[in-house]
Amino acid sequence: MGTNGIFWILGLLALASFIGIPVAFAFAFAAAVGLFLSLGGLGPVISLLQQTMLDGIKEYNFVVLPLFTVMGMLIAHSGAAGDLFNVVNRRLSGVPGRLAVATVGGNAVFAAVTGVGIASAAAFSHVAYPAMRRAGYAKSFATGCIAGSSVLGLLIPPSVFMIVWAILTEQSVGKLFAAGVFPGLLLASLYAMYCMLAALAYPQLAPPLPPGEATAVPRDAAERRSERIGWMGVSLLIVVTLGGIWMGFVTPTEGSAVGLAGSMLLAWAKGMSRRRLLESCVEAGKTTTPILLLLLCAVMYTKLLALEGVPDQVRTLLEGLGLGPAGTVVFMVVTWFLLGCLIDSISIMLLTVPIFWPVAQALGIDPITFALVGILVIEAGVLTPPFGIGVFVVKAAVPDRSIRVNDIFIGATPYWILILVTAAVVWFWPPIATWLPARV
Repeated sequence: MGTNGIFWILGLLALASFIGIPVAFAFAFAAAVGLFLSLGGLGPVISLLQQTMLDGIKEYNFVVLPLFTVMGMLIAHSGAAGDLFNVVNRRLSGVPGRLAVATVGGNAVFAAVTGVGIASAAAFSHVAYPAMRRAGYAKSFATGCIAGSSVLGLLIPPSVFMIVWAILTEQSVGKLFAAGVFPGLLLASLYAMYCMLAALAYPQLAPPLPPGEATAVPRDAAERRSERIGWMGVSLLIVVTLGGIWMGFVTPTEGSAVGLAGSMLLAWAKGMSRRRLLESCVEAGKTTTPILLLLLCAVMYTKLLALEGVPDQVRTLLEGLGLGPAGTVVFMVVTWFLLGCLIDSISIMLLTVPIFWPVAQALGIDPITFALVGILVIEAGVLTPPFGIGVFVVKAAVPDRSIRVNDIFIGATPYWILILVTAAVVWFWPPIATWLPARV
């Protein structure tokens, strides 16, 4: 088909996405047209598409996505997220911006049992926002904190982003999970520091709470027992699921099944009704089905790129610019960031990783470091205007209809800046990402 043909196909994909065709169908259409032109007939194209779909359905690693998603939804809807927030909040007496820091801390723990940022954003919008508003926190500061800290679930394992990246690059899911631990803790720490400094510098954003005041203190023994079940159950799930994966007792896929079983027990212990259980499963299905469809269609797109040698052509182009490994990564980071302002993060990953990954490998860039930098920069797109999905989830979930999207974008700006800072730290000091995977 040639270079011009590839550019036409990529242009067709971009056009189809921008005019509103669902990204999965845009992938499938562009890949089908490209393969038809490349293979010279409809028969080979149909045969290849059939085989791609069959291989995708049988792909063992794909099971991780729905299982971890259902696990997260069950924990979110069972009330365990509120238990985490209340327990962390009571431990932070006297800390400036205490409720915001508690939101960050609660999201960090919650992230370790669900890789779905949407679940975190929705859960803490109902729990943390009313508490912050009662304490006099500014709307923008409160909602920005919720949106910003919800993306911790996309970095701290088990992260959906890491699962998708591992599938696209054929890396170990377990090693990527391990790689996200220290950068995730660093990012959570930076978030907490920002909240405290902002509260000290601008008290009108987060007025200090009266000494000893705590929110949602359990009124009786039953409430205390329910709260204890919530935070202890989440802690146990983290140890059993992630600990089992890192210690080698279970694979990530088996660990997701163990985690799902544990989350169902936790939901039952918290008194979750059958109706809420069913709603959680349906919501998880609505979240994972588009991702799985995107992955299957993106595989066809990847086959087209490999067939036409696009990664080699891109590598030759970048080498001709004389950018070197560092300059090439900067080019990729800028591309990811600009795309984050226009389309959703999963689509960015599916569009670019099949092209950028072989280039990074050819340049000798460490695969773990590159994966973490890429995931972090793409993660920032969840918060950047005009299409940051994390912001719109918070807008839909907060019980305050007067809050504006612009207010949330403004409040979330420091958080995506800190995400980029963390990406820079990972690039300039790789051991923060590579040390733990080398030992699991």
